[in-house]
Amino acid sequence: MKEKDLLYHKILARSFSKDKQKRLGYGAFIASLFFVITLCTIFKPCLSPLPTRDTQLSVDTSLRMLRVTETHKPQPFNSNYTTSRVSESLIIPTTESNITSNATNTQSLTSSKDDKLSVCSDTSLPKNRLDTFNCTTPTSISNEQSISDGNKIEETVKCKRQSRTEICELNGDVRVHGKSATIIAAITSAYSGNSTWHMRPYARKGDPGAMNYVREWTVKLTQNADQLENANFSSRCVRNHSVPAMIFSVGGYAMNNFHAFTDIVVPLFTTARRFNGEVQFLMTNKNQAWINKFKDILKSLSNYELIYIDSEEETHCFNTVVIGLKRHPEYFKELTIDPSYSEYSMSDFRRFLRDAYSLRNAAVTTGESLQRRPRILILSRARTRAFTNADEIANAAGEIGFEAVVAEANTGLAHFAETVNSCDVMLGVHGAGLTNMVFLPEKAVVIQILPLGGYEWLADTDFRRPAKGMSLRYLEYKIEAEESSLVQKYGRDHEIVRDPLAKRGWMAFKATYLVQNVTVDINRFKPVLSKAFELLQK
Repeated sequence: MKEKDLLYHKILARSFSKDKQKRLGYGAFIASLFFVITLCTIFKPCLSPLPTRDTQLSVDTSLRMLRVTETHKPQPFNSNYTTSRVSESLIIPTTESNITSNATNTQSLTSSKDDKLSVCSDTSLPKNRLDTFNCTTPTSISNEQSISDGNKIEETVKCKRQSRTEICELNGDVRVHGKSATIIAAITSAYSGNSTWHMRPYARKGDPGAMNYVREWTVKLTQNADQLENANFSSRCVRNHSVPAMIFSVGGYAMNNFHAFTDIVVPLFTTARRFNGEVQFLMTNKNQAWINKFKDILKSLSNYELIYIDSEEETHCFNTVVIGLKRHPEYFKELTIDPSYSEYSMSDFRRFLRDAYSLRNAAVTTGESLQRRPRILILSRARTRAFTNADEIANAAGEIGFEAVVAEANTGLAHFAETVNSCDVMLGVHGAGLTNMVFLPEKAVVIQILPLGGYEWLADTDFRRPAKGMSLRYLEYKIEAEESSLVQKYGRDHEIVRDPLAKRGWMAFKATYLVQNVTVDINRFKPVLSKAFELLQK
């Protein structure tokens, strides 16, 4: 026996009798066994197998798509309901034991600075470049669960989660605390235990670049809200409301006019219109500039003063709370309301806009009944993708028979909506300003100018197909290299000008092709103006 072992036994013998030493050994063995059993009990949930996933990879002629399909059926919320992510953008309610791991995964996703993730869901990127960044496009995923007790519909939880958005409607005793971003719903029937999940109420869920600027909310289901407390607040009601509530964010890309409409305004309309004004808006990520710009729309959808919920220390109580906004579930569907997914259409939305802004023209006057020169609006831009010869375009339009108006969308939305609605044709370089076509009368003409760099798919997704859904006529003009300011900057033989479709990566595309200006060749462009004039005669 080693010297240190002898020394240990001598000390032990002096301190304890042989009988006590034996008891001490038994005690140590029992304590060790208890410790091992405790560890196995605590970590057992983490050792369970993951749900099976069936993945199919198919290659389209223009982009790769990743299809992910769940093999199990949707289950009602209960204490045993657990599931992992179906896609990188899907968040499913989990039990308390899995909250920490799922919250960590969500934070990792939304805080990612990986350029590829932002590129794949950025609508500024032409389709022919998606393969450059190894982008994958998941199909839409819908998952709806509900909790009810027989014919009692006053206590229900319904959630729908898709590739681009998630929305939950809680009915019953629902309590909202803004300071801690917590929503509690008391479910007393067909439900056991607590269930907690997290949501970011902005309808561009698959885009980490946008979701990084959207506040995360915690939703909790409990059997007794009066007894539930956490470190931040008591769930005791302070302010009671008699109408439903809707929680939505104006974070993300809200200050871009295109995203303001496609990510917020259109989804807000499809979600809130059914309440006929009897709904309380709870806004998270307050943005006063956005509120000022769209105040007429907010007032037309809600009869109640907007609540900036983030700073509210009092608990607000409702019978119904809707978290998140509806939108078309498929990628590459912008400025669109599909009646197969909604009780409304784009015609309904445009009619709503005319009412909200008191716009006079529902449809253009055509043919012999037109007693004036048709008006064409030429959209000017102060910075990039601007016309450098807008006056020449206006003169050419005048020669054909138009009354030309050159304006920039910086005069306030209400005033500019009137300007757009008074015109029969709207002309602009691809950009957010073209979103104002939502205010055009039906049968008006939209002319989109495509800059150098491969904008064809982007132009189709953002404006050509949406124009058709708005009952507008659409024309397109693709510039030649000599009409781009890139020629003056790089020279006609530079590879950027000579081969704009080459795969260069997102940052190079953004720094090059999104900052060019356009000098339209009037002789090439006149036939497009003539075609627009001709369409108005039919």
